[in-house]
Amino acid sequence: MTHNRPIAVIHNRYLETGGEDAAVAAHVALLKANECPVVQFETSNTELVPLRAVSKAAVTFWNGRAYRELRAFFARERPRVAHFHNTFPFLSPAVYTAATRERIPVVQSLHNYRLVCPNALLFRDGHPCEDCLEKRVKWPGVTHACYRRSHLATAITAGMLAAHELLGTWTSSVHRYIAFTEFARRKFIRGGLPAERIVVNPPFLAVDPGRGEHSAGFALFVGRLSPEKGIGTLLDAWQKAGRNDRTLKIVGSGPLEATNIRSVPGVEWLGQRSNTQVLSLMREAAFLVFPSECYEAFPHTLLEALASGLPVIVSNHGAMAEIVSHRASGYHFVSGDAVDLARALDWGFDHPLELADMGALARAEFETKYSAALAYGGLLSVYSQAEDLAKA
Repeated sequence: MTHNRPIAVIHNRYLETGGEDAAVAAHVALLKANECPVVQFETSNTELVPLRAVSKAAVTFWNGRAYRELRAFFARERPRVAHFHNTFPFLSPAVYTAATRERIPVVQSLHNYRLVCPNALLFRDGHPCEDCLEKRVKWPGVTHACYRRSHLATAITAGMLAAHELLGTWTSSVHRYIAFTEFARRKFIRGGLPAERIVVNPPFLAVDPGRGEHSAGFALFVGRLSPEKGIGTLLDAWQKAGRNDRTLKIVGSGPLEATNIRSVPGVEWLGQRSNTQVLSLMREAAFLVFPSECYEAFPHTLLEALASGLPVIVSNHGAMAEIVSHRASGYHFVSGDAVDLARALDWGFDHPLELADMGALARAEFETKYSAALAYGGLLSVYSQAEDLAKA
């Protein structure tokens, strides 16, 4: 096994920068910090903007240009492993074939549920949805126009998933999948990915922010202002809790910015903030509220909260319930239930001593489960497994 060859990290950036882009940056930083050679290949979905609809559809199925460029990249760099993050839609599954034709083992991180759900969230009409999970052709998603609220766009995505399942792309071209939680791994197995190729390796932070004092006494929300993130439920719950001496600070942007955030008493909307500013707020806040109503994969925000020693009031389902332990590193409430969230908010403000204990446990969870050293060891193991399978 040759270890002086680089790891290739391949990622297709989104139009809006988010947690997945931060995870890729952390991945590269971790490899470099351990003096592991790394080469990067990145594209952006901005390249799709000028294309006609028919060209976008064709690229989603098979991007010949990306295939050629990746083959040349692999031939030139000769990486030990090709580690893919996002490939949708611009890179397309063609990039896996580019790697296998050059005899490069393939690892795919599963940041969302795209390979088993057209909209990547397992979420529809305000609640989790698994209608497509066990179907080879994701026709319920097409019926409900789950991707971009478009029947056509969803049909293209569903067609791509079905075509590459038929071609065996998901079972033969990817040697190891990385899921971030056991919950996610179970969903992918139900969705048809080969169980023996999916390993659980949680994400990590490139820089440890350190535990904060958490003395400022405010509640904090950090995330995209969109329906699946539960911001509507949070604002409803905040008004039900109804105490004028409390403050909720909201960081983020998204389609629900134009709602009544500014008019809710006690709520301060801070807009989009830098990661440095977010971590500073986390070290000051009494607790984080994470009311997401979709399953999530492994939110970067939760990882930062644990690292900061910040307790989390979190929805009681999906990966979130696995990451945050009830009455240990945080507090669970019934997902989507504004009354139960209001009760949880009251509990958080009324129990500062218990919150301090939870913060200590949150930090301990980060140190024992999500440290950079553990993550690096896990990655090396995954890379070795992929190499062995590629040789078999």
